[in-house]
Amino acid sequence: MIKNAEWLVVGHSKDFPIRIGRTIHIKGAEIAVFRTSENELYAVENVSPHPKRGPLTEAIVSGHYIYDPLYDWKIDLQTGIVQEPDHGQIKTFAVCEEGEKVKISLETV
Repeated sequence: MIKNAEWLVVGHSKDFPIRIGRTIHIKGAEIAVFRTSENELYAVENVSPHPKRGPLTEAIVSGHYIYDPLYDWKIDLQTGIVQEPDHGQIKTFAVCEEGEKVKISLETV
């Protein structure tokens, strides 16, 4: 966890099924939260880095990567970096589970 960060409860663990994205709106930010097959949670800004933009919530999850649903760009959920041959980056946010509560910090990772 990030020390001294403000952690906001965004849902219950069961609200975040494996390999399905969920859109969260907190403090004016739109965030996509994904749970991988390895049961790890990741939170990223819910906007494609592609020049034409678009949401990422419907992305296909594979390992710790997502595939942009509109442009098929491969994005690393850990770093937000778009994989070659494409380029770009999205913001990533700290996310954790405490008991059955899912929390996000709006401080970027």
